[in-house]
Amino acid sequence: MISVLIVDDQPVVRAGLRLMLDAEPDISVVGDAGDGLAAVSAAAVLRPDIVVMDIRMPGIDGVEATRRILAEKTASAVLMVTTFDDEEYLLDSVRAGACGFLLKDAGPDLLAAAVRSAGRGDALIDPGMTRALIERRLRDSATDASPSSAASAKLASLSAREREVLSEIARGLSNSEIAERFFVSDATVKTHIGNVLSKLGVPSRVAAAVFAYESGFVRPGWLNRSAGSDIGV
Repeated sequence: MISVLIVDDQPVVRAGLRLMLDAEPDISVVGDAGDGLAAVSAAAVLRPDIVVMDIRMPGIDGVEATRRILAEKTASAVLMVTTFDDEEYLLDSVRAGACGFLLKDAGPDLLAAAVRSAGRGDALIDPGMTRALIERRLRDSATDASPSSAASAKLASLSAREREVLSEIARGLSNSEIAERFFVSDATVKTHIGNVLSKLGVPSRVAAAVFAYESGFVRPGWLNRSAGSDIGV
């Protein structure tokens, strides 16, 4: 059973999210909070598996609350859910360590899938947000394809297999899909991903994907070709 803490400053939204998630046989909502500070306190007491977090709230916003919760290790993962389809919120959330990002109109099936993905250590980003992020990063890399010296050093520290895993993370593959692609176990993939995150100095697999876009590790045209032919630094 996946335990969930819901955080949103609107009681009606909290009630709706609770109703959708409690309808799932493998998900249990253990509590809710109306702002970021209350979320930090509730997570410390309830120790949920997943926090479903709004972004814009009075006092401490969802991004800062996410940063504090993950730093204190009072939840395994934070999934951001918002009405604001601005990719800058996505990037801020990713840098704070969030494992996924959904719009509130995503629907119960996608919400439940995102919670389950977070519970498995995978990530799920709203498809519309993913497209916006990719399009921007590809435009940026087209004008400035050379990674910084710091990014180059981090990428150089990756083994050949870790570079392959990073490319698959950037493509949006799950742990199990990466394992199937390379004919290894899920545990082996988790080890590789842990090494990638550590060497890149990023908090989550989503942040690793953003790093791949921003550093130029993934070049323009990667969506239209096989993974092995379009990756470079």
